[in-house]
Amino acid sequence: MNNFASYLIFLVAFSSSLFLLQPSSTIGSSSGATEIATIGVVLDQASRQGKEAKVGIEIATQDFNIDAHIQLSVIYLQNSRNKPVHAAIAAKKLIDKHGVKAILGGHTWEEASAIVEVISEADHDIPVFLSLADTTPLHATDQWPFLVQTVPTQSTQMNAVAAILQSWGIRQVTLVYETSHLASSSSSIISHLSQAFRQTGCELTHILPLTSGSCVVDEELEILKRQQRKVFVMHTSFELGVRLFQTAKKMDMTGDGYLWIATNRITDLFHSFNSTMTSSLKGMVGVKSYFPENKLEFQDFRKRFRQKFRSNYPDEEHDEPGIFAMQGYNAMKLLEKYSPENFDHRRPLPESTVEIVNVIAKGYHSVYWTEGSGFSETVDGDMNGPDYTHSMDNVGQVLWPVQPWYARRRRRNLAESSFNRMRVGVPGRSLFKQFVNVEFDPEKNQTVVGGFVIAVFDEMMKQMNLPYEYFPFYGSYDELIRQIPAENFDAIAGDVTIVSRRHDYADFTQPYTESGLEMIVPVRSRLSNQSWLFMKPFTAKMWWFIAGITLYNGFIIWLIERTHCEHLQGSILTQIGIIIWLSFTTLFTLRGDVLHSNLSRMAVVVWLFVALIITQSYTASLASMLTAQRLEPAITSVEALRNMNATVGYCNGSFINYYLKDVLDFEDVNVKSYNSTHRYAEALNSGEIAAIFLEVPAAKVFLAQYCKSFIRTGETFKVGGFGFAFPRKFSWLSDANKALMNVSESGKLKELEDAFLISEKCVDDKSFPNEDESLSPRSFAILFELTAGTSTLALAMYIIISIRQFNESHPEITNFFQVISAFVTDQWHQMRQ
Repeated sequence: MNNFASYLIFLVAFSSSLFLLQPSSTIGSSSGATEIATIGVVLDQASRQGKEAKVGIEIATQDFNIDAHIQLSVIYLQNSRNKPVHAAIAAKKLIDKHGVKAILGGHTWEEASAIVEVISEADHDIPVFLSLADTTPLHATDQWPFLVQTVPTQSTQMNAVAAILQSWGIRQVTLVYETSHLASSSSSIISHLSQAFRQTGCELTHILPLTSGSCVVDEELEILKRQQRKVFVMHTSFELGVRLFQTAKKMDMTGDGYLWIATNRITDLFHSFNSTMTSSLKGMVGVKSYFPENKLEFQDFRKRFRQKFRSNYPDEEHDEPGIFAMQGYNAMKLLEKYSPENFDHRRPLPESTVEIVNVIAKGYHSVYWTEGSGFSETVDGDMNGPDYTHSMDNVGQVLWPVQPWYARRRRRNLAESSFNRMRVGVPGRSLFKQFVNVEFDPEKNQTVVGGFVIAVFDEMMKQMNLPYEYFPFYGSYDELIRQIPAENFDAIAGDVTIVSRRHDYADFTQPYTESGLEMIVPVRSRLSNQSWLFMKPFTAKMWWFIAGITLYNGFIIWLIERTHCEHLQGSILTQIGIIIWLSFTTLFTLRGDVLHSNLSRMAVVVWLFVALIITQSYTASLASMLTAQRLEPAITSVEALRNMNATVGYCNGSFINYYLKDVLDFEDVNVKSYNSTHRYAEALNSGEIAAIFLEVPAAKVFLAQYCKSFIRTGETFKVGGFGFAFPRKFSWLSDANKALMNVSESGKLKELEDAFLISEKCVDDKSFPNEDESLSPRSFAILFELTAGTSTLALAMYIIISIRQFNESHPEITNFFQVISAFVTDQWHQMRQ
């Protein structure tokens, strides 16, 4: 719309100067005489386009001269013969011989550009050129201000094509266009189509150029059929387009599962051929130039056109006017009726609506697409109203004369088949079969691909609804990625880490595993050689509790038994030693024959029970520490490896080789590659290598297999996780990432991890480190309370009995507190003795 407004501005400027320099049909001279405006027309008089435009121009001129009651315009008609050189010759003749003030014509840009070149070289008054070509380059009006484009460009048509494909979920398209001096500029149609596709996420995946007289149409279609290309946009002449579609029909490349969309190069001529020709194009969809055929003005024009067309071209079978007649008529009216005073009220030609047709039987059904509003069955309603929709579903029964369920199935088949069956490369020699496992199945006589990565890729592609096939590749991972720009593979599904240099060859999805690089080393004991190992079964608090309760019980037994045994008496130091001796001997033996009091026997029995449990627990804990020793990494850092000049290992063919040398600074001779987890384990156990470096997902699998022999240690180095690779600027990449997120959020990813990775069984036979803590008093709290309570109860009963006996032997003391005081004094005196 903006371009057209600029064209009108140019028309104002140059036409104003034209009519000011020489009075024309709209401006009279000072003497009252009226001069005749001479207008040149350059058309291909043998083509349907040229014939219709000629009649339309003549009708417009006739209308203007009738309204003015005098002949004010003279038309000089020249034949371009559909060749640029003849168009140039015709334009030069019109300028030099007839001195025309305006030239109208040029249905192709090749013709129009030839006319422009001639006009630009004119050495006197430069006429205005009204072009009828719809593929004018954007820079043309800036380069040649006298050029006015009177018809809409192809951009709206291509936007309509993109909207159709987007509504049906079709992403990949093949363009077939005609390359010759008779066809419109191919670069223009490719540019318009690519720009429209960028807005909708569609992709122009293949371009097939054909010449008008090409005799290899069937061969080219056979190649496209083998490549499983299903959706085609045809931008060719009518003759080549018909031949192409009929050949495709013979090769079973039309109908359900295929879609052929013709541009207006073909569809704008539908009105000019018979029903037999129409039926041969059954199933073709097209975008067609729209003009209001139901208005009264057109009905009058149609009647006059048919009469004049039959008179001028009696050999033509069909006399219906099409878009070319309307373009010629409107361009002439624009030129003849133009004047500066009504420029502000001039409206640009409608160019935002496209007619979409589907050929059925001997005719076609139509719906409409309006830029910014969407699809509709008519163009009479409010463009922002409910009659317009951005989905084809609401107009499906008009466009497709079938039942709705069949229409939906057709669209689904098209969407599924529009994308070629993707060739997905997988690593044929993956170190971890849990990720990718490629095996030949003799029963099925085919290669079977499985594993965690393959299962995740299957889930992703299931949501994207794209067909694909796996192909093993037996080179390195970097070589595998390079197969994408070499066009050997369309995607890579494998345990491929996302690293920066691989982005030069492909784009990656977001990681679907944890990212990072870890160091794994053998384990060693950290307890067996410690001098104080015997103290480890109990905590320090536990040892203090045992010592305290033991001395407490020994004191009570001594206190109760000392009056019965002379060997329990003696000096203070002797009695302290006896108390300690009694405390610990009761831990190992119960000498019931040496104990004289039932109270002491009761305390000793309970304490012996508790002591038995404590000693057995100590024995079991110490035995566990000695037999199932605690383990620790043999090496704890990368710096230690470098200082030892140690050799390290990595997975054969992975990026880790470069990371170890370029980032972690290992010498080349100290880096070895391995191609199996068994070789990893052998090399670590034999001391051939001191450590291995694995990505986090691979490290989990390796440690699950060798859970008792090796351990991860040191820091985790930041590298990308596993991702799926696609070609650069892959249009479905955002859909792939969304599908991966759905797989993760639905819990399916965790389910696959459990099934393929976490379920690995430990295969080494070393004892697993015991990580339990030392025993604390909390574990024996009840037993400590039992023995302490029993001993305290025995002590209390002994004191009560002793006080009663003392009171009976001293009746003279009657006061209770005096009795207690005398009793304590007596006991202390006995102890002193």
